[in-house]
Amino acid sequence: MAEPLKNRFGPEVARTIATDVAAVVPDFDSDGFVAACLDGYDGLELTERARHIADQLARFLIDEGPLDDEGHAIAAVTEVVTGAEADPEGVLAGFWYLPFVYFVADHGLDHFEASMLLQRELTMRFTAEFSIRVFLDEQPDATLARLDEWARDRDEHVRRLVSEGTRPRLPWAPRLRSFQQDPAPVLALLEQLKDDPSEYVRRSVANNLNDISKDHPGVVVEVAARWWADADEQRRRLVRHGLRTLVKAGDPRALAVLGYDPDSPVLVDRVDVSPDPVAIGESVRIEVSLINPSDEPAAVLVDLRVDFVKADGALRPKVFKGSERRIEPGESATVRKSVSLAQHSTRTHHPGTHGVEVMVNGVSRAPCQFEVVSP
Repeated sequence: MAEPLKNRFGPEVARTIATDVAAVVPDFDSDGFVAACLDGYDGLELTERARHIADQLARFLIDEGPLDDEGHAIAAVTEVVTGAEADPEGVLAGFWYLPFVYFVADHGLDHFEASMLLQRELTMRFTAEFSIRVFLDEQPDATLARLDEWARDRDEHVRRLVSEGTRPRLPWAPRLRSFQQDPAPVLALLEQLKDDPSEYVRRSVANNLNDISKDHPGVVVEVAARWWADADEQRRRLVRHGLRTLVKAGDPRALAVLGYDPDSPVLVDRVDVSPDPVAIGESVRIEVSLINPSDEPAAVLVDLRVDFVKADGALRPKVFKGSERRIEPGESATVRKSVSLAQHSTRTHHPGTHGVEVMVNGVSRAPCQFEVVSP
């Protein structure tokens, strides 16, 4: 079993932060801070540990500490962050900075310029996508104006913060409800970043576009069509990734943007599912044979929808990405997919009749079934 991630965010994080803060704020009570941080630390998960450290930092810097207000504390933390040489050995991928992200979110709103400086420094080393959302909620106009500037920043991590921090449905973070209702301010930022030289940034733009598509599919299709019209391969890759949820759902408008006609002449010639029956814990192999009987080449996007049996006997569909093909007139093609029936915490398998549908350019073709049995 893999080691819990929280174990790589151990007591050394609090101790290292104490040392670094004391170098900037000489009257900082390092021993008291470490003791308070580690009180109950073992029972906390990773993000809870980071939040706990942030709370104790505020307590020992401001509430019971030598600094008289939050502004001085933000400035001190910025000096700590910029002076840190490296993360403590073994800490998970820069997560040493996470307590400072929570700190600026909790204590920086009344000190906008200082907080923006700190978040820029944080995102160049780790990320500020969680803290910037607090400023977008509470001070949207000023924060959007700053993000507009950062969209042209020389550092790719800062530019990525513009797209990642404004995602309406960012994982592990509260949703940005105002942008769910009106994505126009976000789309104006993404417009600047769609051809960013960094794949790291463009991938984030695509993820943001995909978030928006869950609330405003028509808006995203319109944007995607415009971006696709004169796109190079890099931008087309971005658009494909940004439309992935709509494509999985078989949205004909999204598929049309990518050049996939729902009325494709391509036929499903054969579907083989083996073994049938298949035991829980094993894998089932699905093989689809396609043929193009027309006189013109045809582009097809083939996905597989599997209806899994739930504990109550109901069916739960899941779409598996298949293949993109161009099939010449009179030619055939084969798409193969292996689907694991191993038990996982995220998906539990049950015996029963499972359905399979071949999705050709979003249209269901050739439904069939296979049996899953107990091991």
